[in-house]
Amino acid sequence: MNTQPLPTAPLPPTDPIPARLPHPGTYTADRDRCIVELTTRLGPLVTLRRRLTADEAALTVAPSASDTVLSLKLTGVALGGDELSFISTAVEPEADGARLRVPGELATGDPTVPSIPAALSLRVVDRSDDSLIVLGTAQVPYGHLRRTTGFVLSRIRPADRLRLLVAAEFTCPA
Repeated sequence: MNTQPLPTAPLPPTDPIPARLPHPGTYTADRDRCIVELTTRLGPLVTLRRRLTADEAALTVAPSASDTVLSLKLTGVALGGDELSFISTAVEPEADGARLRVPGELATGDPTVPSIPAALSLRVVDRSDDSLIVLGTAQVPYGHLRRTTGFVLSRIRPADRLRLLVAAEFTCPA
């Protein structure tokens, strides 16, 4: 019996950039390419659901995932003239590479007021070398947010937790 070696195909090159992130640089999401929805809940009931305006949405990708920063600055009628901002402390790709865990701080527009920890869980919808499309949520206890930051929603809208839904397309300006 003759043995013949089978041809082998070379493996594709590995991506040195953290899984599911575009190349290093500063990426922004235009207002019409970033949707943020605020939902408040009391138990299983939704007491408020409103769209917020993302005045600023930026993603700074560094060679290290722990140095990558995601920031959102949110305003809108549902916030009663207040401002909410989310700034990440890291972007952690999860094992499957299709999800990102983004721990960070949720704060009001007043820099003298302390912020509270929040984690944004994002699903990567699409990725290319110069863009990233994500969809995800963050939930925080409303009582803790109110006591720590002084952020108050309408009294006729009781809530025990607040959820932010974020859908954004981050692109690198040419």
